[in-house]
Amino acid sequence: MDPCPAPVRKLDPTSIRELTEAADALLATYRSPHHPRLLHSLPAAAATLGHSLRHLVRPVDAPDGICLLRGLPVDDDAIGPTPGHWSTAGRAGAFWDVVLLLLGTLRGRPIAWQGQQNGRFVHNIVPSPGHEQEQTGASSDVLLSPHTEDAFHPGRAHLLMLGCLRNHDRVATTAASIRHTALDPADVALLCEPLLPILPDDSYATARASALPPPPVRTLWPSETGLTLRFDPAYTPLDQAPPAHRAAYARLERELARVTVTVRLTPGDILLVDNDVTVHGRVPFRARYDGTDRWLKRASVRIPSNHTRPPEELREHGYGQAALVAPGPAG
Repeated sequence: MDPCPAPVRKLDPTSIRELTEAADALLATYRSPHHPRLLHSLPAAAATLGHSLRHLVRPVDAPDGICLLRGLPVDDDAIGPTPGHWSTAGRAGAFWDVVLLLLGTLRGRPIAWQGQQNGRFVHNIVPSPGHEQEQTGASSDVLLSPHTEDAFHPGRAHLLMLGCLRNHDRVATTAASIRHTALDPADVALLCEPLLPILPDDSYATARASALPPPPVRTLWPSETGLTLRFDPAYTPLDQAPPAHRAAYARLERELARVTVTVRLTPGDILLVDNDVTVHGRVPFRARYDGTDRWLKRASVRIPSNHTRPPEELREHGYGQAALVAPGPAG
């Protein structure tokens, strides 16, 4: 993996002031980022944000499928200790929840899941005792395998936003764009066939217990802008595939590994990931559980104007997992 920063979009002082004032005003009114009326106030608040911010959150237009918003300040003392588990976070880092929701509303509609983190629209990604070996954001000791976010679900996000509050150990986020791979056309053709399902990950207990038959999905498909993917090898039952398909999938994994870059987020960074173009993951690290561990905020955004996914996805059941959709976008 080659260390390589994402393309950087620098926030100017006016944009920082506008975003800070809008987030502070919403928190002053509703006290909690989880207040349902705050969600309904997002479009009006986002409408007050200027052209510069709208331009900064424009589509990720590079083949990398990622870019970095940089410039928001973080006071390491003021945000308090890194929570030991998402369920104990409460209002910790609440300002950042609202910032991500405002930026997401400029692009589309933030989403949450009934079965994940109690339906919160912004997730706290922190290492948690007892989860070190899982393939979820709560792990630490293992490589978090490259994947597209919520790949099991047809209503998954088009845009993933990862905001960094703390990363003293410079733990690297990994990213790999399908647009940088060099795949044999025969492998692409095989992987464009809907053959295998992608199962819900371990953070979706209800969906994992679903008795609904897993639908086969495409790993790759073409779009007007290039090759696109839906990928989560940790939750794909590859042993059910014919040898030729398994071999093509393995070659795709090797190609993604070859083009993987590492991004070491610093406090105040917000990584934007095109969830149809780029897989993301995380390198292993040793968690201390002393309040100083890596702490990210994660928000997922649907973009209603994006119609590049295969039409058969509309018939998938999503393992009974329902999405909650915030109002938006702003006018």
